[in-house]
Amino acid sequence: MSGITAATVKQLREMTGAGMMDCKTALNETGGDMEAAVDWLRKKGLSKAAKKSGRTAAEGLVAIAVENNSAGATGVLVEVNSETDFVARNELFQNMVNDIAQTAVGVDGDLDKLRAATFPGASKSVDEHVAEMVGQIGENMNLRRSQGVVVDEGVVASYVHGQVTDGAGKIGVLVGLKSSGDKDKLKAVGKQIAMHVAAARPLSAKVEELDPEIVNKEKEILADQARASGKPENIIEKMVEGRLRKFYEESVLMEQIFVIDGETKVGKVLENASKDAGAPIELVGFARLELGDGVEKSEDED
Repeated sequence: MSGITAATVKQLREMTGAGMMDCKTALNETGGDMEAAVDWLRKKGLSKAAKKSGRTAAEGLVAIAVENNSAGATGVLVEVNSETDFVARNELFQNMVNDIAQTAVGVDGDLDKLRAATFPGASKSVDEHVAEMVGQIGENMNLRRSQGVVVDEGVVASYVHGQVTDGAGKIGVLVGLKSSGDKDKLKAVGKQIAMHVAAARPLSAKVEELDPEIVNKEKEILADQARASGKPENIIEKMVEGRLRKFYEESVLMEQIFVIDGETKVGKVLENASKDAGAPIELVGFARLELGDGVEKSEDED
């Protein structure tokens, strides 16, 4: 067909990783419709992109995007996985991840909305673009997670640990601080707390925000440990209360000892920073994503 050119065949090959003749056949079979040709190749099992999609992707990047303005602030984290660290250093992959992070700001980090959102400069969704890039780059990739922190007044501070490219690396952290105080002072203390979160891995910002299931499980464990010592129940109850406070100090951000000075609780750090910023500071929340956390990779993948 006249509409099927060498350039069109090459474009389909780049998108899918299929052979040149297979791409030409696919375009002929679908009347030159690029999207239909991609589907045709996948159905025939000729698209390398489709074959790659079954492989574990545990490498990649965690990227951050933050918008601070006079009305408030929005920060997002996205994790986009690849099979190898090599691809994480590919400029095409890095640009894609940063574009996805910027897109996530518009949906406050909501993963489902982000997947369906239009990819910048394209007429397809973020999910569809990632699938297309699987064929172009030659490895399985997927948008795994996205989180957002929104502050109606104040700042969202950020920190990237193990940075590979600007705004993306191995661990990403956001910290939302609500305050009418000096924004530069807020960003400074916010970044320090974000660095603390990267290292200390808190489970929640405040005690009351801890998952009740986690707390109840911890109480049961502590009670069993206390009973093993042969103490009476009334003493066991007090022992559990004391040990639970220790658990909070280890697991709750506001109760943790600030890693930067090793002696002050994070809650007190914010209290002290309020004086410097000229207004009270409230910790609205935080988000932390670590690359590949929880992904199991099969040792026999080839």
